[in-house]
Parts: sequence; structure tokens; C-alpha cells
Amino acid sequence: MPPSDPVPFVARQDQLDRFAAAVERAREGEPGILLVGGDAGVGKTRMLSQAARAAESAGARVVVAHCVDLGEVGIPYLPFAEAVDQLARSSDAVRAVVSDRPALARALGGTPPTTSTGDAGERGQVLEGFAAALAAGSSAEAPLVVVVEDLHWADPSSRDLVRFLVARLRSEHLLLVMSYRTDDMHRRHPVRALIAELHRNARVEQADLRPFSPDELRDFTTAVLGHPMSDADLAEVLRRSEGNAYYAEELVEAGALGGSMPWSLADVLHARIEQLAPATQRLVQVASVSGRTVSHELVSQVVAATDGQQTADLTASLREAVAHHVLEVEGDTLAFRHALLAEAVYGDLLPGERISLHKAYLTAFLARPDLGPAAQAAHHALVAHELPQALALSHQASRAAGRVYAHAEEQRHLEQVLALWDAVDDPHALVGLDVIDVLLETASAASLAGAPARALQLATDSVERAADAPVRQAGLRHRLARYLLAVDDVPAALDQTGQALDVLGEGPATHDLAWTLAAHARSALNDDLDDLARESAGRAVTLARELGTPDVEADALTTLAVLEVADVERSEELLLAARERAVAADDLVSELRCWFNLASNRFYAGHLDQAQAIVTDGTARAAATGATWSVYGADLRYFGELVRYLRGDLTPPSAAGAPIPAGASPTHVAVRLYAALARGDVGVVDLGLSLRPEWDRDQQVALVAGGCTVDALTQGGRSEEAVDLASELVAHLSRTWSTHFLGSIWLAALALAALSDQAAAARTAGRSTTALVERGDQLRDAAVTAAERGRPRGGRLGPEGLAWLARVHAEHSRLTGENDPALWEAAARAFDFGYRYESARTRWRWAEALLDHDDREKARAVAAEALDEASATGALPLVEALHSLSRRARLGLHGERTGTGSVLTERETAVLLLVAEGLSNRQIGERLFISTKTVSVHVSNVLAKLGVSGRAEAVSVAHRRGLLGGDDGGG
Repeated sequence: MPPSDPVPFVARQDQLDRFAAAVERAREGEPGILLVGGDAGVGKTRMLSQAARAAESAGARVVVAHCVDLGEVGIPYLPFAEAVDQLARSSDAVRAVVSDRPALARALGGTPPTTSTGDAGERGQVLEGFAAALAAGSSAEAPLVVVVEDLHWADPSSRDLVRFLVARLRSEHLLLVMSYRTDDMHRRHPVRALIAELHRNARVEQADLRPFSPDELRDFTTAVLGHPMSDADLAEVLRRSEGNAYYAEELVEAGALGGSMPWSLADVLHARIEQLAPATQRLVQVASVSGRTVSHELVSQVVAATDGQQTADLTASLREAVAHHVLEVEGDTLAFRHALLAEAVYGDLLPGERISLHKAYLTAFLARPDLGPAAQAAHHALVAHELPQALALSHQASRAAGRVYAHAEEQRHLEQVLALWDAVDDPHALVGLDVIDVLLETASAASLAGAPARALQLATDSVERAADAPVRQAGLRHRLARYLLAVDDVPAALDQTGQALDVLGEGPATHDLAWTLAAHARSALNDDLDDLARESAGRAVTLARELGTPDVEADALTTLAVLEVADVERSEELLLAARERAVAADDLVSELRCWFNLASNRFYAGHLDQAQAIVTDGTARAAATGATWSVYGADLRYFGELVRYLRGDLTPPSAAGAPIPAGASPTHVAVRLYAALARGDVGVVDLGLSLRPEWDRDQQVALVAGGCTVDALTQGGRSEEAVDLASELVAHLSRTWSTHFLGSIWLAALALAALSDQAAAARTAGRSTTALVERGDQLRDAAVTAAERGRPRGGRLGPEGLAWLARVHAEHSRLTGENDPALWEAAARAFDFGYRYESARTRWRWAEALLDHDDREKARAVAAEALDEASATGALPLVEALHSLSRRARLGLHGERTGTGSVLTERETAVLLLVAEGLSNRQIGERLFISTKTVSVHVSNVLAKLGVSGRAEAVSVAHRRGLLGGDDGGG
């Protein structure tokens, strides 16, 4: 940490206590994250320095790292690389971790670049390496505190690493403290989304700093001056600083007592600098060009080059800057005492001075590449208007980012290359590629970074620019076709590959021809042209094997596997072979396509446990390679949410997951509605209806969000609206898909449920149900026709389709008043392939039907079975419906909790009782003889089931509901 602050520390005791408590929890093996927010100058760094000194005095190891504002230039993992580098200097264990992980060493800049993108360079090894290094640097005797300042400037890869670390925290002796400026956090700021996600994790605490109160400001100014200020002067400082610690200190030290206080803060900051000797002022100006921090060696090089200062003179200037609290020394790094001071100094430079100093930095980087990454040099080149160097360095930075799978940064650097392309002479010579090659590189990075629309734009541009070279243009079309498929423009993709085959088919066998055949096959597959797809894929496989191109073979084999979906085992065999070829070719996109289709294979065969395992591994592979939001990475995450829900996990998604990009957001919001509805979340209808504008853009969003909204309307007693919405949705999807699309079976079952509720109410009121039954007849007949004439690939309905068809018949019998238990039993058995929520919900209706037919004993057994499942999964509305049924029919279901709405298990209740006593997770584990990790899982489940965000709130809600007061009526 920086040396002790010359001004005695005042106030902030609550934040200091939270910091100290978090350090002690880390010492006990409960890692945590402390977020410290506040406006610029409010005192975050001062508080963290004070807290860190206390932690070090208590035996903790503290490292401080910084995010840096480089504008549009990003350096992947920058603050964490700084932290691990500090640890490695003093820890053999951390050095061993780095030496054992080449990918981590590359991210730290410790090994030479390589063009390989194989397993050694996987992003997963980078993320795992950082986690392992931080764990190795911690112990119970010396818990590790990593302070990351200025999180608002964090690069995308660092944000992803934060999510990864939070998800991986188990029992490490680690505390991660991150500070950020709240006044910089505009509505669309990427860190704002990160913080919102982190707050959903039980290990995350917030310790925001607010401006000083008048009493705190009095204590602070007294500490600064050494004696109290007059009330008038204090009032003036309060008015001018608004309680901001840094502003107040600068104003006081600038002469508040004498009445000559400068009118602007900039004047105050400049007044501090003007007290320095000219050589020291120059040092400070040079340092400001680098931002808040700069290495001692780098600034020495630049000062020597621009002003000729010798080492002794530079040392003297540095001592003066430190003595006047302008700069601080942090290891080998110089840091401005506050970022605002660096900004003020830099802002006071004349434009010509800025350009000259940025050029000097650029010269230093070119002479000594080891002084910093290419991205930093590219930043100086851009500001200095050295455009050829900026272009070349940006391309180097893109390759460096790509090697550690930081695709967002890779895309950003390549976009900069494209922006500069026409502004320099002979850009081809600078990067060794022509503009079409760079466009394709950028499109690939954009696709892997989760920006498919941008990838499509870039690929389209590449094809258009090759108009004068027909053969090359034809060879580019298969790439464009794949990006078209990523945005579901199947006709255009088929047209592009058709045009390419017209040209390439007349020439020799080439890699581009093989890829074009594979892309043509995939396009035909998505257009339901199976014969064409099979023929083109077969030709692609044959040609790929002749040419020795496993990437093409992998893609074409995957298409053939999808065509063979009726033969589940054969399809799986082809997919496994395709995945093996994709790995051999280092073709990540084809590999992820295989993972997704393998999961689909198991899912549609009704093997949900196997599907879940494949999704988990495939999603991990996508995350490890920075492709979480690539087309198939996103599809795997979507599928993962779906499978998780079907298997009965209704808990909200982990807060540690990567944020959903805007383009993928509607799809993933839609799929989460399934579990939200089953949990009984408030606002499902409003959220579902908010996705209505997305229906035209994405039919899958229309089906899922629309269907869940229909179900939610029925559950909320708005059955007429539910039927109307279902009719609108069927009409919409019939126009965009086909008249007999298979999803209409599900929608028919939901609409029939709403009609049945209306019919029941009508019978109770003595009204006719004829019109309702006639409408229900139409829905049933349409569902049966869809099942017969709809086109499931492979020719037959899978387990889920059969289950919903059975439910259609059961709901229709409820609508007519027959309510046949045999039909409900058939539907329940059909859902038993693993669809836990619908299996339980159907048993609820089955129990009702049994009661209608006076079979109380069986009804009780079926309802009890449903209640067990509903309680185990946390389906609160279904639990309440079953309790209501039990009370009405006097079934006396076991475990019934009248009026509490609780679904806590016995173990969860025991854990909550100990939470109420104030015990930590470790202490609870010792009391109950279970692991700390298991306790954490139970606590998370309790929070989710009670719908609360913290332990104290959970205890309060539980007391209010009577959950902690002993038995409340269980049978």
C-alpha cells in the first residue's frame, strides 16, 4: 500500500469494520468480495489504504492493482496481471503456478507470443491460472487481500475474470476488494451490469462512501490544519466541497482561511502543482500522459528523452513530488495521489504538448517493447497522430488479445485497424494482410465476442470488396453464409452458397469449395431441404477427407448427424466423430456446434441428465475460449437454462454468469420465464408482454415468452386474456413457421387449461359452457393435426411432444366436465421422462380428477407425490394449490404448512435457525457436521425460496411467517 497518509484518518468506521470483518472471514476460509463505491474524491483510496494497513498489521497480505483508462484501447486482465505479478515476486507458490501455466504466463506478458491457439492458450487456462495464483498467494495465517481500484475502467476480460472468480470462490483465504466511481456509472456502463449481477451473490458486500457530514467534515479539516476552522470558513468549505474529502482537503490547503480560495477546483489543483520546482512540474506533466499510474522506468525514459534530465535530477524531482503529496510510490510504479489530479494536469497541457509527449511515450515503447503491451503503445500512437504506427500496433494488440481469448478486446483493436486503413499509406505492408483479410479477422472476433450482426456486416463488406476477383469472392461467400445463418437469414445463406458453387464448382477441388458445400448443406438443412442437405454434406465430407481438412469434415458430419436424428445412436456417433475432427482442426465454432447438437440429441431423446452433463461441459468450453456469446455458445447457455428447468432446478441463474449481450437478451430473458413462473415470481406477465416487440425478430422468443405469458395469465386468474393471447400467438407463428408447427401442441394445452378454468367458473355460476367447449374442440383438433402433420425431424414426436399431446386430451376432458382420471394419469406418466415441474403439476390435476370421481385414497397419494416434488423444487404456487386442494378435500397432506407458503426442507430450517443465532457458514457447518460449501448451498436455497436477498432479511421473513417457531401443523 502507499505510505501512511499525512492527514490523520477520520470517519468511515463502518466501512473499516466491514473490511476488517471480511478479512477475518477470509482467514477462516470464507472468501468474499467487497465493493466500494463513491464519487470521485470522496475518499475511497484513503479508506482502502487505512483498511489495508490495518489488515497488514493483523497479518494479511495485501496487493493493490489498478484499472487504467486507455479510451478505446483495452489491455486484457490488466489489474489482475498486476496483482499476480506483485505476488509472484514474493511467493514461490505463486511463481510455481505461473510457471506451470503457459497461458497465464502469456497473459502476464512473461512468455514470448505464439501463433498457436491450441489448448495451451485456452482462455480457460488463463482464468483458472489467475484463480490458482490468487489461491496460492493466500493462507489462513496470511489471508490475501486484493484491492482493485477504479473498476469503472476495467477491460471486458477483467470483468469476465471477476465473474469467474466469484463463481469459483469456495474456501480460499481470499478477499477481493474493488472500488469504483459511482458518478462515472451511466445507465449503460458495462460495470453497472456487473455490479448488479454480483449483488445477487451471497459472498458480495457493498461498502459505499458518502460525502462527509458537517460534523465529519469538521473533524477532517481539523486533522488537515492541526486546529479547528472558524464556523464561517467551515461553512464555506462545506459549500464548495459538498463534503467531498479530496475537494475539501485541496480547498483548505489552498488557503480557505485567508479568503483567497480559488474559484474552481482546477485552480486549486493547479495551485498545488505550481508550488513545485519547474523540473518537478515537468515530471508530473510527463507522468500525467500515462494516466494515474506509470512505471518508474517508463517515465524516466520519457523525461530523459524530452528534457534531458539525468537520473539524479529525476530522483530529486520525484522526491519533491512525493513530499508535496502529488505522487506516491507503489513498488516500481508511480501513482498520482488522486486520479482527479492526474486529469487536471493532463487537461492543462496544450494540444501540442500532449502530442509531443505521447510521441515520446510511443518512441520509448518502440525502443523497449518490454515496457508495456502493444495496446498501450497503440493508444499513444493514436493520440500522437502517428497513424501508421497506431495501425500496426493495434493489429499486434489484436493478436495478443486473441491469444488469450479476449475476443471483445481483439475485435476492438481490429476495428481500430479498419478505421485507420484508408488513412495510411500501404497498410498491407504494415500488417501483412489486405483489407479483406482484416475484415474477416474482425468478423470472426465479433462473432466469438457475441456480436453476430456486426460480424455479418463485416463479412458482407469483405464479399463486396472482392467484386473484381470472382473466384476469391466466391470463396468468401461461405463465410458470409455462416454469419447469415447466425442471424437466422436462411434464404440469404442458401443464395450465397448457391452463387459460390456456380463459380467454384467449375474449378479444382479446394478448401473453399469444400467449405462452401458444407455451408450449403447447413443452409439447406435449416430450410428443410433434407435431400439437398444430405447430398451437399456427403460431398463435403468426401472432399474434406481428400484434402485433409478436418474443419470442413466436422461441420458436414454435424449436418449429417442432425439429418439422422431419428436414429439417436447413429446421430450421436456422427456428432462425436465431428467433435473430434473439430478439435483436431482447432475449429472452435464447429466444435461448439457439436456440443450443442449432442445436448439436443440427448434432450429430445428424453435423457435429461445426459443432456445436462453435455450442456455443462459445452458451456464451460465456450467460456474457457471466450466464446460464451458466440452463436453456439449462446445456444448452449439457452439450452442449459431449459434443461435445468425441466430437471426441476427453479432457482434463478447464478449471478456469476457473463452478462447477456443486447442481441441475445430477449432469447435468454424468455427462457428464464419458465422457472420464474413455476417459482411464483411477481411480474412474469409484464415481463413476458414486454417481449412482444421481439416476436417479429425471433420466433423462438415469440413461442417461449408468449407461451409462458399465456400460462402466467391463467395462473393469475386472467383466463380470457390467456386464450386470446394464445390465439394471437398461434396465428403469428403459423404465418412465420408453418400451419402445423409443433409448438402449437404446447400452446393448445395452455389455452385449454385457461378455457377449463372459465368453464369451471361458468358451471359454478350456472352459465352455459357450450361456446367454451366448441373453442376447446378446435384447439384439441388442431393439436392432434399438428402432431400428425407437423414435421419433427426424424418423423416422430419426442417425449415432451407426446406429453403435451396427452395433456391436451386431459385438459379437454376437464373442459367438458368429464375430467377423466385415466387421461390425467397418462399425461402425468408421459411427463415422467424427467420434466419434474409439469409432472407434479399434472398430478395436481390428476388428484382433482380422482376426487371428482370419488377416489379419495388414490387422490391423496397422487397429491402427496405432487406436493413432494413441488416442495423439493420450490414451485410455490403449485405448493399453495396443493395445500388448497388438501384443505378443501380434507386430504391432510403430510408436511402441510397452513398459511406460511414455506417450502423449506428440514435441513434448510435447521440452517436458518443457526443463521438467526448469528453463526457464520463455517460455524454452522461445524454445528451440523456438514461442509461450509454445503451450508452455503442451503443458505442460497433459503434466500431463493423466501424471495429475499440477504441473511438478515431471510430471518425476518421466516419469523414473520412463523417458520422458526416450531411445528405449524405438519401432518
